[in-house]
Amino acid sequence: MTPDLQLAVELAEQAGRLTLGYFSRNSLQVFMKGDASPVTEADRKAEELIRAAITSRYPLDGLLGEEFEERPSGNGRRWIIDPIDGTRSFIHGVPLYGVLIALEVQGVLQLGVVHFPALGEMYHAELGCGAFYNGSPITVSSIASIAEATVVFTEKEYLLDFASKHPVDLLRADAGLVRGWGDCYGHMLVASGRAEVAVDKIMSPWDCAALIPIISEAGGCCFDYHGETTISGKGLVSANKVIGQALLEEIKNHR
Repeated sequence: MTPDLQLAVELAEQAGRLTLGYFSRNSLQVFMKGDASPVTEADRKAEELIRAAITSRYPLDGLLGEEFEERPSGNGRRWIIDPIDGTRSFIHGVPLYGVLIALEVQGVLQLGVVHFPALGEMYHAELGCGAFYNGSPITVSSIASIAEATVVFTEKEYLLDFASKHPVDLLRADAGLVRGWGDCYGHMLVASGRAEVAVDKIMSPWDCAALIPIISEAGGCCFDYHGETTISGKGLVSANKVIGQALLEEIKNHR
């Protein structure tokens, strides 16, 4: 484990412990941001913890997080942080929220860490080194048939927009099992071979950055609704290799 990955894992654990101090607390204060999404004191304090530690260690590195303004990079390195991915789950006492930390170097995602504090689960990956769950290697599933596949999703729009003929949206009718195990938890189900496709129709860079290295190193693929692997696209789809490649071909033909 490189020093950068070690730092990311340690900070995810520290921020996770901080969030647990607020988890399932009846007095938790919830605020609404300008985009109508919720934020709590735990979100802000966890991001502050991560930012302070990275700034102390790497003062020239850039920082992009959900809760505070971006700090430009002075050396081509940028950390991308989501202190609580799945804030609505967190607010409702559901343990499927995660702490996300990624490092991008010269525009290329080098590592990703996803920690589920309430579950005691840690996923991490570094470019070219494989993906791991609580220290053990993981891979995506080998299921090739949509009829046998498990598809997980986050936003209710995935089920409500029945006018869509997009190949990813058509999975909701053809897949063997469709469940709302969403946010970063759903994507880690794909990385660890427990689901075949995870769909998010609405994503920000801090939602995506830590997920892509882990799923890719586990042998899967990530792309947006246009078939591009990016943290700034329209949504995010994670899939095992076989189904993912088939979806990419269908998206290409759909376009």
